[in-house]
Amino acid sequence: MIMKGKKGLIVGVANNKSIAYGIAKACRDQGAELAFTYLNEALEKRVRPIAQELGSDVVYELDVNKPEHLEMLTASLEKDFGKIDFVVHSVAYAPREALEGTFLETTKEAFDVAMGTSVYSLVSLTRACMPVLNDGGSVLTLTYLGGPKYIPHYNVMGVAKAALESSVRYLAVDCGGRNIRVNAISAGPIKTLAASGIGDFRTILKWNEANAPLKKNVTIDEVGNSGMYLLSDLSSGVSGEVHYVDAGYNVMGMGAVTTDTEGKTVLAWDAQK
Repeated sequence: MIMKGKKGLIVGVANNKSIAYGIAKACRDQGAELAFTYLNEALEKRVRPIAQELGSDVVYELDVNKPEHLEMLTASLEKDFGKIDFVVHSVAYAPREALEGTFLETTKEAFDVAMGTSVYSLVSLTRACMPVLNDGGSVLTLTYLGGPKYIPHYNVMGVAKAALESSVRYLAVDCGGRNIRVNAISAGPIKTLAASGIGDFRTILKWNEANAPLKKNVTIDEVGNSGMYLLSDLSSGVSGEVHYVDAGYNVMGMGAVTTDTEGKTVLAWDAQK
């Protein structure tokens, strides 16, 4: 088993439909031992059953915006595991109003919240885990095409993902001296709790499925397997990368299909004739 003997921390599981769950399950299926975190009491009720399902009773409270929680996390991991081999960062948030209207309307308060929770948390979490990460370990975060490209309604979260991807590159250099790798997965659109806050998300799903080279949307299992690869020794030579798992959609420079006035799917080129 690829992950046998490995121990890791999963931060950001919301339910069994979240991408972090897919990654955790793939790691567990390959023999990894896991610890989980929850944000608050309401989410604890969701996370503990997931942890139990995946063979773990190690669950910590963690608000990534609270330094005292990060300090306790370091101590708790050292007490329960001694050392760990990987960290999954699946944390992102922007106020709902910042995902409506235009990016131009973003308030400073919403901008600061989005950047602090979605970007700086990767930096602070990595720093907190460094004392307990084994040399040769791996850190993985989750991003989306809305970082390097414009995606409708993604607004400030797109800017945050762009900053997150840049942070991956800088952290990869900072952590590389201990052979600790830092990478990101850019998953295609998936029906998750986080995605429910994005306007017209159903349209985004349909568009991705119609225009991706593989003509489908990806699943959390597919993303999970790719995540497991980046966390395992199989990717020992990979760091600072954004790995796309989106059925190939990111390679498209022009939509292959669109809809006509009756809502029928047609070739984009034919629709212009």
